Amino acid sequence: MKAIVARDISKSFRSGRGSKTRVTKVLKGVSLDISLGEMVSIVGPSGSGKSTLLYCLSGLEAADSGSAEIMGKQIVNADRNSLFRIRREHIGFIFQSYNLIPSLNVLENISLPARLAGRPINTEQINEILNHIGLDGRGKDSPTDMSGGEQQRVAIARTLADSSDIVFADEPTGALDTENGREVLKVLRKIGSNPERAVVMVTHNLEAAARADRVLVLKDGMVIRELASCTAAQILEAMEH
Repeated sequence: MKAIVARDISKSFRSGRGSKTRVTKVLKGVSLDISLGEMVSIVGPSGSGKSTLLYCLSGLEAADSGSAEIMGKQIVNADRNSLFRIRREHIGFIFQSYNLIPSLNVLENISLPARLAGRPINTEQINEILNHIGLDGRGKDSPTDMSGGEQQRVAIARTLADSSDIVFADEPTGALDTENGREVLKVLRKIGSNPERAVVMVTHNLEAAARADRVLVLKDGMVIRELASCTAAQILEAMEH
């Protein structure tokens, strides 16, 4: 099944006022398909539209035109309540800033999406996930007592526990050292290998991007290349040419 189907997604931003208004076209008719059981990386130079594309595909940013479906449900021009339901039922987010709540411990942070959605909280499952990502016994710890890599793994555990169909990751290793970044990528790679889930990752790290099944190369708001089972060197060559 297709996790995401997007056609001719366009997005512009306005700046200034009156006669000094300036319109910047960020996405220029992007089309793509992403299937369940797939991990896809989006790369490109700064200003190419990577993060904007991620936000438009996930419904965090409204596209100006085009069509985008999440698990068969249209998100372009959907009303606020519909978007909320789609994100709650199908989407998980992993951001570079972690978005953990300092006043809650690890277990409480991980179970928060289920609590907000009114779903039962499976503490045993959460503990199994913590063990899986190398944080066994850390459930009662505060995020403020953890390293950046550990906090990022808690953010990933939150997504795992919520069983989202699609995980959107925006520079998930950007603030991590090499070792912690490698551990985070292992977890994302495992999620993307699950036939019932998909991962869409934006990254500047070409070694990280090369772990994906496919790599989409953006330039000036358009997909200029698509690579499968590639190396970091091949991605760099595609970006340069």
